[in-house]
Amino acid sequence: MQTTDTVLMIEPIAFGYNAQTAENNYFQVEQKDSDIQQKALSEFNNFVEKLRSKGINVITIKDTLEPHSPDSIFPNNWVSFHKDGKVVLYPMFAPNRRVERREDILETIKNQGFEIAEVDDFSHFENDDKFLEGTGSMIFDHDHKIAYGSVSLRLDEELFRKFCAKFGFTPVVFHSFQNVGDQRLPIYHTNVMMCVADHFVVICLDCIDDELEREKVEEVIKSSGKEIIEISEDQMQQFAGNMLQVQNSEGKKFLVMSETAYKPLTPEQIQNIEKYCEIIYSDLNTIETNGGGSARCMLAEVFLPRK
Repeated sequence: MQTTDTVLMIEPIAFGYNAQTAENNYFQVEQKDSDIQQKALSEFNNFVEKLRSKGINVITIKDTLEPHSPDSIFPNNWVSFHKDGKVVLYPMFAPNRRVERREDILETIKNQGFEIAEVDDFSHFENDDKFLEGTGSMIFDHDHKIAYGSVSLRLDEELFRKFCAKFGFTPVVFHSFQNVGDQRLPIYHTNVMMCVADHFVVICLDCIDDELEREKVEEVIKSSGKEIIEISEDQMQQFAGNMLQVQNSEGKKFLVMSETAYKPLTPEQIQNIEKYCEIIYSDLNTIETNGGGSARCMLAEVFLPRK
């Protein structure tokens, strides 16, 4: 199944700009306001309320003050929860993000009625400077067992292929880039330039500079039977690729995104998405600006079996 009705979200208590991730996350801009945490918390709470009002099950867990982890609001980078009861922990590029992996979070998930059969820990690859940042760096087509991965410092190709072999995914490896000043630099996470839903894929194909790679990605998407909804690089820069399809307890599907991502979409793009599901969008401006991640990054899908 491509979509889940349950997501994990981490409530911020000391949110802010993270200089360690900004090294290669070119979406981040440091705001000097003193009330960034307060604004981020307000955005977080409004977002949670919107999701819950549609019947989506949101498990919220508070961050901790110590150790300080400014990016903990983006849990999908360090953990994924699978329908066979497996939980995977991932190796993270920024040292101050590694403390986000918390045993008590897994216990809370279990206490919510989910079954964890096994924890598969890839985090030791940090010792070799090899990183694979969860569903930030990998985009799963669950129904067809395909994993899309754009190579960057946050996705080591060898480790990605190893993950795919272990979990039965066919890897689709490519390179994607964005304009930073007068340079063309790697996009830090695949999930800012593409989103795989049940019957469609939102993707910025223009970010894939190599023509053969671009054609290969298109070909794989089309062969999986999904419609391609293409976005421009300008739209991608406004997080229009950072979306996630979820469902509610009754099975109704939604595409979740930020207001920043929604605004630049054309009427035709919106119409194409709404053929398949309703759109939910929320104002996440403070979180996006300082954190360099958007709606999809804030949602860790829970596919675990219920007890």
